[in-house]
Amino acid sequence: MTTAHYLIGTMLTPALAAVLIALFCRRLPNLAALLSVGAAAAICVFTVLAVLGVDGETYTASFEWLTLGTFTISLGFLFDGTSAAMLSMVALVGFLIHVFTVGYAKEDPHRARFFGGLSIFMCSMLGIVLADNLIMIFVFWELVGFSSYMLIGHYLKRDAAAAAARKAFVVNRIGDLGFVVGIVFAYWQFGTVNLQEMAAVLETDAALISTTIAALLMCGFIGKSAQFPLHVWLPDAMAGPTPASALIHAATMVAAGGYFLIRITYLFPPSVLTFILWLGVGLALYAGFCAYARKDIKQILAYSTLSQLGYVSAAFGLGYPGIALFHLITHAFFKALLFLAAGSVIHGCHHEQNIFKMGGLLKRMPVTSITFFIGILALVGVYGLSGYYSKDAILIAGGLVNPSVMVLLTFGALLTAGYMGRLYWIAFLGEPKSDDAAHAKESGLLMTVPLVLLAVLSILGGKIGLWPEQLTSYIGGELSVLSSAERYDGLYTTILIWGSVAWILGLLGSFFFYGKGAKEDRLQRKAAPIYNFLESRLWFDEIYRFYVDKVQQRFAELLSFLDVFFLKGLILRGGAGVIGLLGLSSRGLHNGSIHSYVYWFLLGSLLLLAIAAGWLHLSA
Repeated sequence: MTTAHYLIGTMLTPALAAVLIALFCRRLPNLAALLSVGAAAAICVFTVLAVLGVDGETYTASFEWLTLGTFTISLGFLFDGTSAAMLSMVALVGFLIHVFTVGYAKEDPHRARFFGGLSIFMCSMLGIVLADNLIMIFVFWELVGFSSYMLIGHYLKRDAAAAAARKAFVVNRIGDLGFVVGIVFAYWQFGTVNLQEMAAVLETDAALISTTIAALLMCGFIGKSAQFPLHVWLPDAMAGPTPASALIHAATMVAAGGYFLIRITYLFPPSVLTFILWLGVGLALYAGFCAYARKDIKQILAYSTLSQLGYVSAAFGLGYPGIALFHLITHAFFKALLFLAAGSVIHGCHHEQNIFKMGGLLKRMPVTSITFFIGILALVGVYGLSGYYSKDAILIAGGLVNPSVMVLLTFGALLTAGYMGRLYWIAFLGEPKSDDAAHAKESGLLMTVPLVLLAVLSILGGKIGLWPEQLTSYIGGELSVLSSAERYDGLYTTILIWGSVAWILGLLGSFFFYGKGAKEDRLQRKAAPIYNFLESRLWFDEIYRFYVDKVQQRFAELLSFLDVFFLKGLILRGGAGVIGLLGLSSRGLHNGSIHSYVYWFLLGSLLLLAIAAGWLHLSA
């Protein structure tokens, strides 16, 4: 088999599993689980074979899909160090999440549909990773949106899940509108949408770089990666099953936006990069503050995801796309761990998600509790863990390009340690604060083994020297460039000191402020105005709701009125009515009815009288 066969296998295997589940396994959940998990395992095998097959080289292949005159749409693969690193992460993390789901969803009567959705999502995400042109990326981009809608709204009878699915779908369509317009503009500008061909065009004529094209394509990233101002869908998406939250909203889907930017980094002028930089810094701080006013364990992790995506945006905006990719991968390891561990907690506490109704879980769920804490340590950037390497690289890059970015993101690390410490001390220490927590039990092996493996990745995943050489070409090269900078050594020491101070102060500060197993939110009790302000999340949802209800809906009603009364009524029906009346009248001239002739005789007499009296003048 060739590399092309391996790459096709990675995409078609989950697609085939989804089709088989939809056609034959809707009432056979165990078989559906076997097919979906087997497909995820096959993806891992095909990924390893593909990485070994290219031996560090870039592999390309293209197949003509559709021809419209001189315009040809192709489906093709671009497999290099960047896509190999991303593909390996998606395959490995996706497989562990599938295994976890077998244990998590064993009591769900609709788990066959859920596994089918997971397989569709995996196929869609892999299509984005391997695509060699913008149109193919967009096709799978929309499939990711569709599968995300399915998974978020899995609990069909829950109003919150249905609303969250609709919200995610609509908000992402806003960003995707800009994306598709950007693709059209890119074709006009470069005569192609192939990634390598566009890069080659810009190598010969850098003046073709367009702020408009970059800004439009950036819209897709803003929607999919939940950036300002389209970030509002991600916290609500936690209404879906926890494995979906881990797969879509922590490890892969939200990473798709950042990966897309990295793929087209050569299209971005400095002005757009600067915008993305400050967009990311602002999101990192905003999300960090919002997390302090959340009580739902998954929503706290959702705001943590938003914050870390801000770090990815900042790294890209600073001009270090390789480091942005590095943080995307390490973030996938420890955030998937945190979400799955949260799922284990929710499962053990009989679907309780309020951290103030938990407590004492360290004694009752030791494996889940320890792995969760390892995920926290990796997230806050403790020295030697995966998050330390990627986050500190971003902070050092900030120090080289713009010291204020370094300072603000270091403060963001302090916020992260604070709200994650708050979560852990309240939910896992102290005494149980509800019967569900008091009777919590450790999850089975199908759920705890993936947690342990992800904990290992959270510890070792940042040491790229342990990665296969084929995966480190892009990231390792950029880290080498960063480490050779003139002020690198001084900044490294500074970041090591202040980064350590940040996570130590954050964890200890939250411990002494909230205490072990607190029964109430002490910030809410002691500083209610501050808490209420943070809880408002700057009223983004209320502003959007006002716009939709008072502006967009009124405008839609005006258009509906014009359509019904003017277009359909006056113009279409009115014109048809006049013509129908004339036809009905003229038909009376020859229908043989004496009554019709009498009316026409009277009408003619009146017309003759009007002419004779001078009321009506006829010109010669």
